[in-house]
Amino acid sequence: MTGVPASAAGGSSSARRAGPRGASGAAQEPGECTGPGGAVDRGTADRGAAERGATEGGAAGRGGKIAAAAVNQASVWNVANLLTMLRLLLVPAFVALMLGNGGYDPAWRSFAWAAFAVAMITDLFDGHLARTYDLVTDFGKIADPIADKAIMGAALICLSALGDLPWWVTAVILGREVGVTVLRFVVIRYGVIPASRGGKLKTLTQGIAVGMYVLALTGPLATLRFWVMAAAVVLTVATGLDYVKQAIVLRRRGIAERRAALKGTEA
Repeated sequence: MTGVPASAAGGSSSARRAGPRGASGAAQEPGECTGPGGAVDRGTADRGAAERGATEGGAAGRGGKIAAAAVNQASVWNVANLLTMLRLLLVPAFVALMLGNGGYDPAWRSFAWAAFAVAMITDLFDGHLARTYDLVTDFGKIADPIADKAIMGAALICLSALGDLPWWVTAVILGREVGVTVLRFVVIRYGVIPASRGGKLKTLTQGIAVGMYVLALTGPLATLRFWVMAAAVVLTVATGLDYVKQAIVLRRRGIAERRAALKGTEA
């Protein structure tokens, strides 16, 4: 038998190792297509690579969105929001303690005062923590004012229902709080009404006065709480009128700026 030349055998082995070739003899890269005349169709290969990249990019984008959503969801469970949630949970607990055993038991009233005090103290810290450590969330913006008004409203209504506080005092304080909240939403398109020092003093005075009424005080302390509540009512009305004034000024300024902007675009 005639032996196969070594060069031919080596060439055949090299061809097998080199992989498929086009008609021109050039080795084809994986994923390349051979066009007419043996030319490598790199356009097809490029399109395939682009499609693979788009698929991988889309998967990465979806993964990034899911991860971002998970981070945003987790951020709701921060210390500031947890304090706000605690304050909301203290509202029914306070009402139960306040009305326990007929509503006039000094021991039950003391427990109710403790719940009220914890709620007011957390109100001082949650907003500060959220602003200082960048923990402001949409949940906190909505839940914090609701929790503030819920605990104060529950205390005032319970005191009036038990005959310890005139109903007109409760109506003035709650009416002011609801009115200012509505006013903020009405003028929010023109700007934000900042919290004033008078408003903060009002909140502090209200908290002290209501806390003193929650406790079963007698003698000079009972007289003192009357005057503290009187000061709270005066501050409530004064700061409410100040908010109305600020809202009117803010609205007029916003309307004037819009008119000026319209005139500028027309010119």
